[in-house]
Amino acid sequence: MILRRVLTLAVTCAAGLSVASCGSDYPLGPAQEAAAENASSSLSGTITGAGSSAQGPAMNAWQAEFATIHPDVRVQYSPDGSGAGRGALLAGAVDFAGSDASLNEDELEESRKVCGPDGAFNIPAYVAPISIAFNLPGIEELNLDAATIAGIFRGEVTRWDDPAIAGQNEDIELPDLPITPVSRSDDSGTTENFTDYLHAVVPDIWTDEADGTFPSGLAGENAKGNAGVVSTVSGTEGAVTYADDSAVGPPLGKANLLVGDEYVAVSPEAAAAAVDVAEPVEGRAEFDIALNLDRKTTAPGAYPLVLVSYHVYCSTYGDEETANLVRTFGTFVVSEEGQQAAAEAVGSAPISASLSKRAAEAISTIDVEN
Repeated sequence: MILRRVLTLAVTCAAGLSVASCGSDYPLGPAQEAAAENASSSLSGTITGAGSSAQGPAMNAWQAEFATIHPDVRVQYSPDGSGAGRGALLAGAVDFAGSDASLNEDELEESRKVCGPDGAFNIPAYVAPISIAFNLPGIEELNLDAATIAGIFRGEVTRWDDPAIAGQNEDIELPDLPITPVSRSDDSGTTENFTDYLHAVVPDIWTDEADGTFPSGLAGENAKGNAGVVSTVSGTEGAVTYADDSAVGPPLGKANLLVGDEYVAVSPEAAAAAVDVAEPVEGRAEFDIALNLDRKTTAPGAYPLVLVSYHVYCSTYGDEETANLVRTFGTFVVSEEGQQAAAEAVGSAPISASLSKRAAEAISTIDVEN
């Protein structure tokens, strides 16, 4: 098995990570530092991960809370984007990946080279809605359907007072202002979920298949990561983007999504309602919990423009220390405490109790390579 220690401390710190070994010992507040000092855990060592930028703020919360329980464990994570994270895991460069899309069949097969004969598996770790965020001073929310959103990002709906938008927002005085769509420049699970939603709901308008790379040749600008697109929109009046809801705040407005016959506001509760009607991906291994989201659901209160972000783990590791650290951290993330830590920090939707139990059982099967 290829060694998973390629990420050096210098690279980690240069990436700006919130990890124990960069700068101060722990990214903790006074109460958490006191808890860490009183922790009795004998667990120690370092594990590395990379991937989803959407998970970045939640990962900061998991790192800090986990450090209060196991103060001698270092969890290092580089939020380089989902595609980069999956690639790093498949190259044997990290111990786990964060990804806003589960491994596909080709990636699962490739993972056998570094993760043993049973390969890698997907565990839902972070659930969050994707906001349609816009910069229109004085307007905090708009109603939009999937057809209009697709038209905007294809460059076919080009002004904010277009009848397609005005007809859904009769009580709002829309500006005569050009629309600047802003997409992700990197291979992104957020993009894959966004394009999957549009292709599922309005395939005659969004003809492109779901993909982590935004279609080339369309109008607008692009930027890297959730923070990048939000920053670009914040500095560009008339701009609009799609981003993890936790990354979006004032002064940007957010769209309510037409679901069935009602417009649903973006919220953790609405995201959780959409995940509750998801089905397992068929043909996966027993402990792989990849989910198929029903983008066309009309369930009351559901917001189907949602991402389920995964932790991708190897089924086997090269040594017991790494396997034990990954098991322990992974179990914490999907626990009630771990999910609540993320929810309090970034407003994510905790996974259900039944899904948490399934995830913990799957993580417990991580073993050492023979």
